Amino acid sequence: MVTSGTPAAVAVRESAPPARWVVRVAHIAALTAVPSGIWRITMGLGIPVGFDTKGLHVPGWFSIMCIAMSLGVEGLTLLTLGLVKPWGEVVPRWIPLIGGKRVAPLAAVIPASLGAAVLMLLTIPNARGFGGAPGAPTGLALAVMDACYAPLLLWGPLLGIVTIAYYRRRLN
Repeated sequence: MVTSGTPAAVAVRESAPPARWVVRVAHIAALTAVPSGIWRITMGLGIPVGFDTKGLHVPGWFSIMCIAMSLGVEGLTLLTLGLVKPWGEVVPRWIPLIGGKRVAPLAAVIPASLGAAVLMLLTIPNARGFGGAPGAPTGLALAVMDACYAPLLLWGPLLGIVTIAYYRRRLN
């Protein structure tokens, strides 16, 4: 927690806490990548999920790529929580050079808004799944994969909602 005498602590006290529903939306947004990450890691470990992995070096570099991609995407979804947590208003002290300083609201709002827009642009056109891709699963395997990736369609809109709430709370 920030000590009571620092300017950053004053800035946090002046900011109203996020509404409970916004905190819930942020947590849901952070969880949207979990099913697809589990599916991707499962595939990377060589467990048959219906996707043709022949020639993809499983286990090997493809496995590392699947795990790294899953962890990276989940890390990005977790940044949504910064819009409802104290570390989204004051940089944690353990971060060198800027720890303890107040986060400028637009320094969070602009990247989050761009991220929400990019996510929606990337996911909405692909909402039909991977049915026609070479080596893509069919039947039950396709249904499972689509079910695992479907929550990602919510990430962009949910991030947008949380970003607007953060903007209103911090700048008004």
